[in-house]
Amino acid sequence: MVRRPSLSSLTLRGRAFVAAGLTAVACAVVFGQPALTRVGVLVLALPLVAAFVVSRRRHDPTVTRTVWPRLLRAGESARIDLTITSDRRRADGALLVEDALPYALGNRPRFVLQGLGQRWERTVSYPVRADLRGQYVVGPLNMRIGDPFGLVERRRSIAGTAELIVTPRVLPLPAIPLTGGWQGAGEHRPQAFASGSAEDVSVREYRRGDDLRRVHWRSSARVGELMVRREEQPWEAHATVLIDNRHHAHRGQGPASSFESAIVAAASLVVHLEQHGYAVQLATANGTEATGAEQALRQLAVLALTPRPTLDVGWCGDQARGGVVAAVFGAMMGGDTAALRRIRHDAGVALGMVLDVEQWSTSRGSAGPDAAAAPLRALAWRSAGLGPRDRIDVAWRDLGRAPSRGGARR
Repeated sequence: MVRRPSLSSLTLRGRAFVAAGLTAVACAVVFGQPALTRVGVLVLALPLVAAFVVSRRRHDPTVTRTVWPRLLRAGESARIDLTITSDRRRADGALLVEDALPYALGNRPRFVLQGLGQRWERTVSYPVRADLRGQYVVGPLNMRIGDPFGLVERRRSIAGTAELIVTPRVLPLPAIPLTGGWQGAGEHRPQAFASGSAEDVSVREYRRGDDLRRVHWRSSARVGELMVRREEQPWEAHATVLIDNRHHAHRGQGPASSFESAIVAAASLVVHLEQHGYAVQLATANGTEATGAEQALRQLAVLALTPRPTLDVGWCGDQARGGVVAAVFGAMMGGDTAALRRIRHDAGVALGMVLDVEQWSTSRGSAGPDAAAAPLRALAWRSAGLGPRDRIDVAWRDLGRAPSRGGARR
């Protein structure tokens, strides 16, 4: 049971020694040279003994793998630290270790660990870079153990992996005027109020039992009656970023597809709105997927197309009422009208980027980005079309300039 794995670990040099030894023994028998027989047996025995010794060698080091940072954006670099520890009481000499990496993260790094005595520990680091979003598994570590003559090389895999999440690229977006989106549940104030000042909105009439220290004297003098600050009900701005991830709504394959462009647009919207104080949630064709910018980016990192034919708008209602909805759509279908009407009805502001997906297709003609955005505009959305060569920040700025047209909210 030991012979098969031992012989399979012979290197090219070891196999050459075996072949040379067998040849020497055969020639000695044919030509009747006993001395040559002894030489052949010695050459043949050397790699076999080395293979047996290496196969009996027990070596179980432990590996600790740390990724800095565990969450990074496409195009950025991360550092992976490998800490290898051994409790063996015998010296190990030199080891060749190789960490397993997905192809998208680059070539597999290799390190030679030398001067290993008893109970040793080594830490090595290497960088990785990913240009494609996704969830990657780093590891396990492959170790090569050999003899001093290079006749035998045995490979072992050391269990243990680490996860690296690469979120989509995020493009900076300009600030645009937004109204709506306010809800009494937080402390954020990212936008100006439609009329009056923040002081007018954050005060109310005095009620019996209110603490006099909360009286806002400036507002009281202007109104002519006591007004107090509404400290117990601060205001929060909330927004929903919706991405249409239905399979029939997109064209193209791989990184150059319209779906990947939609992913970048949605990630940019999530980060932009979060930076301006909005409490952000991510919704897809399957419904609400994540709450908070970090969780939304994690979800976008692994989001895939779905065969679902319609949009799930179960997240509307209390979660979207009065808030900002920023959506990224693919091809618009006639059956989407009811869902789009409901979103527009519940949202305070509804903004939609519509990808002219036919420009990602080589078999169909395109009527232009403006025609792609027309169905949304007819439902009183602020809409802007977007082609593969159009800039997302320009489309976002256009959404801030143009009010909704084409009908009243229903």
